[in-house]
Amino acid sequence: MGVLTMIAQLILSLSILVVLHEMGHFIPAKWFKTKVEKFYLFFDVKFALVKKKIGETEYGIGWLPLGGYVKIAGMVDESMDVEQMKLPPQPWEFRSKPAWQRLIIMLGGVTVNFLLGFLIFGMMLWGYGKEYVQNDKLEYGIYVDSLGTELGLKDGDKIISIGGKPIVEFTPSVLRKEIVLNNAKQIILIRDSHEVKVTVDPAFVQVLSSNDYKDYDVIGPRIPFVVLKVTEGSNAEKAGMKSDDEVTYVNNVPARYQHEVAKALRKAKGETIRLGYTRAGQPAEASVQVDEKGKIGIALKTATEFGWTGRKDYTLAQAIPGGFTEGVAFMGDWFKGIAQLFRGNVKAKDSLGGFITITKLFSTSWDWESFWRITGILSFILAIMNLLPIPALDGGHVVFLLYEVITGRKPSDKFMEYATYVGFAIVLGLLILANGLDIMRLFGK
Repeated sequence: MGVLTMIAQLILSLSILVVLHEMGHFIPAKWFKTKVEKFYLFFDVKFALVKKKIGETEYGIGWLPLGGYVKIAGMVDESMDVEQMKLPPQPWEFRSKPAWQRLIIMLGGVTVNFLLGFLIFGMMLWGYGKEYVQNDKLEYGIYVDSLGTELGLKDGDKIISIGGKPIVEFTPSVLRKEIVLNNAKQIILIRDSHEVKVTVDPAFVQVLSSNDYKDYDVIGPRIPFVVLKVTEGSNAEKAGMKSDDEVTYVNNVPARYQHEVAKALRKAKGETIRLGYTRAGQPAEASVQVDEKGKIGIALKTATEFGWTGRKDYTLAQAIPGGFTEGVAFMGDWFKGIAQLFRGNVKAKDSLGGFITITKLFSTSWDWESFWRITGILSFILAIMNLLPIPALDGGHVVFLLYEVITGRKPSDKFMEYATYVGFAIVLGLLILANGLDIMRLFGK
């Protein structure tokens, strides 16, 4: 069910983005009295799942979920209707319109996607606000996994800055972001009440950006294992555990923090363990059965319950510019990642991904906040990718139109036909490469 939920979220997200993107072409085309013959979500190769003609336009849903399109009369596009182009131009056709109108029509889709991304980010700030872990309130510092240990970090370290940038809002991804995207060379931290400087080996840029470590938390907040709630009928309840119990050991091995206890429970799947804890300051012990998933049936206190988080609520007037700022910051980070790819610091096989990679962005349970955040991100990426100067994409058409505006010479229909074929070959090659990498990862290659 988790995978189906992820797929459903992907389909809904892409449907929203594609329909609004195509509306960005459709509305200015109609505004300039250009005939739009088809408006489709997904591609209707050979047949459509649903279709209905309203006025001069046929609206429908295709069966091939690789995007969507509007078929504008008098234009060489994904429909490859070259027979129409052999006829004399008509005043309602795209090719008969002034270059500035054609330019607006072609830029309409990416414009909508950019605006949609900013709007989603802004509305999320307005609707959900922003909660974050305050770095200076992490009383017990961070925990470090094996890769973090290789970096030179230790459990209990309190990070002050990474690459000269003071860390105010803590997230497990902050280390990866600063090293991979911003080439951070040094981490300053407090260890045992002393300031320590850790030099980052440049090799970690490729390690942290590799597919093997893409979902890997190198560091995290070190949080005591304190019970928030015991699930009714769970193994923990049967063992007599209650809210506010604080675990101190598992099978006589000290384990006080969440990452330590979780690791011990995963090792003891299906076994009965001796769990030491304190209740109201008094030590106690219980025998608890661990299920096959490494769980005992409790919810834990988070950084919020410990008072380590800050929160900012936004009015609508604050959320709109806030969404713009966050959108620009995301795109800045995205371009930094691309720059690292071209510099050779990040491997292409670890950065490219197809539909499987995109699907994995979504939660296995339906979470609207997560859904809208990912949809906003995909809207920006769709806009940027469509602006690539590749024939068959909006960016390719824009390049030819700008050439026409500057030189006054219009590329011939035959040239546009061949250019579109080349563009389709490039796009198809990229799709095969990205999804091929996904398939290889499934088989561990």
